[in-house]
Amino acid sequence: MLSTSHAPQAPHVPPQAPHIPAPAPASGGARELANWLIPEWELQPESVEAVTVLPSFASKMRECERVCQTLYSEIPHEIQDAVVLRRLQQMVNTVLLNPLWRERLRGAGIGHAPATYEEWQRIPLSDKDVQRDFFMDARPGMVVPLTRGEFEIVASGGTSGGSPLEVVYALRELKDTYEIAGRFMGAYQLAGHLAGSDPKWLFTTLADYQMWSSGTMVGGVLQHVPGVNYVGAGPVTAPVLEHMFSYRGPKALMGISAGIAILADLGAGMRQEYRDSFRVALYGSGVLPQRKRVELQALYPNLSILSYFAATQAETIGLQLDAASPYLSAVPGLHFIEIVDEEGRQVPEGEEGELVVTRLHAHETPLLRLKLGDRMIHRPRTDGPGLKTRQFEFAGRTGDVLHINDSQYSGARAYAALRDELKAAEVVDLDAVAHDVQFVNHREGKTITLYAAVDDVMGLTYRADTVLGPCGLHQVFVNALPRALSLFNHGEANAASIERTGYTLQLKFVPRLSAEIERTAVGKVPLVRDRG
Repeated sequence: MLSTSHAPQAPHVPPQAPHIPAPAPASGGARELANWLIPEWELQPESVEAVTVLPSFASKMRECERVCQTLYSEIPHEIQDAVVLRRLQQMVNTVLLNPLWRERLRGAGIGHAPATYEEWQRIPLSDKDVQRDFFMDARPGMVVPLTRGEFEIVASGGTSGGSPLEVVYALRELKDTYEIAGRFMGAYQLAGHLAGSDPKWLFTTLADYQMWSSGTMVGGVLQHVPGVNYVGAGPVTAPVLEHMFSYRGPKALMGISAGIAILADLGAGMRQEYRDSFRVALYGSGVLPQRKRVELQALYPNLSILSYFAATQAETIGLQLDAASPYLSAVPGLHFIEIVDEEGRQVPEGEEGELVVTRLHAHETPLLRLKLGDRMIHRPRTDGPGLKTRQFEFAGRTGDVLHINDSQYSGARAYAALRDELKAAEVVDLDAVAHDVQFVNHREGKTITLYAAVDDVMGLTYRADTVLGPCGLHQVFVNALPRALSLFNHGEANAASIERTGYTLQLKFVPRLSAEIERTAVGKVPLVRDRG
């Protein structure tokens, strides 16, 4: 089994304080504990210099563990909530030392730290443009200036928006977050799969070049999973993959979705005993097509496929702990995660909203309430014995929206609805045959084309034409689309209203890796693309 030991993360020793008896304080004691962990003289730093000597939030988590006599990730929700609120208050007080942040918050009527989570939601949401304005070029949004040193610049190539994007971290806090996330992965995601007395391996095929965050930040986390041997392999060929899998012991591998999908091809000629040792595939970038899952599990019989959800601004946002459930679990104490509506308010459980992340370990370079461009469904928190954390479910990219006249339809929901309609009509099971799918919205021509990359282009095209006839596909379209209304479109839609838009649907089967499906520079396939 993997070790879950708690090695110190920073040399700071918290100040002595009166002993707080364990177990954790009952109702009313949670706030007292939070106030004790972050006392008044730390809650509101008086200067930029004072920020540089603030004890790390990781040290507060460790002290909370000592008091409560349990892992931070298993501390009752009310205590976690109180500690995180106290930390958010400290962050607001910190950013108010910076002129640009002070102007931004005061423009929203905020001149002091929020007393409650309800007040916290008044803080304006940040987007990629805010991040770019605050943390690129002169980097005026940094509380502690870059001239002090001891920072790391992490950059994204802008695979969604096309524009490069940078963010800045203090090195001392990066080490903390890597260790917190790595321990969580080891204890809750990997331990049950990487068992036994043989050496345990954790590979990544993420590229660590071109200032990409994927290789640097995620690699930093993977290196801190206790009890594993880490290999930062980068993109691999079939012989290299076979060499890696020849190492004795169980193996896990993390990569972008396309990098995981291709393992079915790369391992086709591999010895069976090597394939049997592959236990966990961790995929990033949102979704792994069902066809790829089937192919991978047929080739690697002991494999569990799990989501590792991360971004440039957050090295570990949500981890899928159980292959039987799509729910993602936050790493307690790493980020404050919100699923919000268009007003920035937390949506109720079971509802869909936009993912907003605030990194809790960021004294020198705070970035409040950042929208990452993803939609999530708010799921119930885990409770009972063991892990206590927030859960959510990936629902697609914010940009995966079909704009039809004045209405907006969720691309992910539209695909699911069309997939179900086509399967029910016994035309095709897209999940089973498609390597990739992509909607292309030709707005001027009022045509939406659903491209599906498949092996048998001619056979599937003939079957669709034969079963549906000249008008059948349009009927599938008008039946399915009303089920795909996006979260922020509060109007109504039915088959008649879809007819009135004048839009038609085309279903086009294309060969695998066809140039008709648009891909990003790193091989990702956006679900929706707009064209004039």
